[in-house]
Amino acid sequence: MGYLDLSKQELEKEYSVLSKRFEEIKGMGLSLNMARGKPSKEQLDFSLPMLDTINSKSDFIGEDNMDCRNYGLLNGITECRKLFADILGVDAENVIVGGSSSLNMMFDTISCFMTAPAVEGCKPWYEVKNRKFLCPVPGYDRHFGITQYYGFELIPIPMDDNGPDMDIVEKLVSEDESVKGIWCVPKYSNPAGTTYSDEVVKRFAALKPAAKDFRIMWDNAYCIHEISDTPDVLLNIMDECKKTGNEDLPIMFCSTSKITFPGSGVAALAASENNLKVLREKYNYEIISYDKLNMLRHVRFFKNYDGVLKHMEKHKKILKPKFDIVLDTLDKELEPAGIASWKKPHGGYFVSVDVYDGTAKRTVALCKEAGVVLTGAGATYPLGLDPNDSNIRIAPTFPPNSELEVAMDVFCTCAKLAACEKILNK
Repeated sequence: MGYLDLSKQELEKEYSVLSKRFEEIKGMGLSLNMARGKPSKEQLDFSLPMLDTINSKSDFIGEDNMDCRNYGLLNGITECRKLFADILGVDAENVIVGGSSSLNMMFDTISCFMTAPAVEGCKPWYEVKNRKFLCPVPGYDRHFGITQYYGFELIPIPMDDNGPDMDIVEKLVSEDESVKGIWCVPKYSNPAGTTYSDEVVKRFAALKPAAKDFRIMWDNAYCIHEISDTPDVLLNIMDECKKTGNEDLPIMFCSTSKITFPGSGVAALAASENNLKVLREKYNYEIISYDKLNMLRHVRFFKNYDGVLKHMEKHKKILKPKFDIVLDTLDKELEPAGIASWKKPHGGYFVSVDVYDGTAKRTVALCKEAGVVLTGAGATYPLGLDPNDSNIRIAPTFPPNSELEVAMDVFCTCAKLAACEKILNK
């Protein structure tokens, strides 16, 4: 029977049982962390052979007939551009390969448009008063942080199982030229694991922005990060935008951060030639070239796109049992209580849980007291302001399975305890 169906006496009894269990957990002296979506040691080990692909006796000459140890090739080496083109489903000439961080490339993109017009005749964004950016929620805190840093008003856009609410997006974008962009994680979104439906992608491609310099920041971070045998399929936004004559709208990003080494991967962006022309001018002043040896190392390790997919099958074998632990525990412990809901993603790195309204912060605080660190409550909303104080992002990838089982037991105990407190104090 759900908590809301219990009598006050029954709920007080349940609260007493949970409180006793909570004290037992505190006595265990736990120190577990599920705060960020980091690959596990086993996943990192998969890429160790890549470090041996280049050594002092290696051939450092790539397809461009350039010594990759030296300066040059701002766009990245050709073979790595081709690899990312296959991953993103675009032409290689539309790809720039950067350093180790796609987040860095996103920051650079916003920074560029702050000081240089994205479209001839438009103002740099720093000259636009009351500039706004759309933020699908729950979403990625670091996305929101970039546009917060640059002084944008952040407008939350509700998400459902199909993606962002496109009625709201279309209205805001078409009526207000101070709306300059939207953040998107279109496949296995962070944190809900949602993949945008074909209709949502087509509606993005058909947008008619009041601002000529409106841009879709299309962060396809989890485009090949599957945990299911029936993976989601995402429609190619660049292809759809070409059909509508809107190919300048999207700027696509991805990286190997959760494929090889998070601190030493390779990132890339893909965009129309009009966008690349503006971005390249900034890069020309910012850097002579990125780490071509790392690009070459990745290409020689994977060889081609098929090699990347085979590598990701290894990751899947590690990740699926972790997600099963999380979802099975939620089903067993929280579903009967009727005080939480969650998504069951087919890929990505997170599980999004909505606990009883008004208890997310309390749940996270209780978990911390019990020795389990979670992402801060509210982090999945702009400025950390979750209006319902309900969403919590669980990152199951890093801990060993034995620790993950304990952490999930703690989480469910704390979520139920916080819900009991809230209901009893009404």
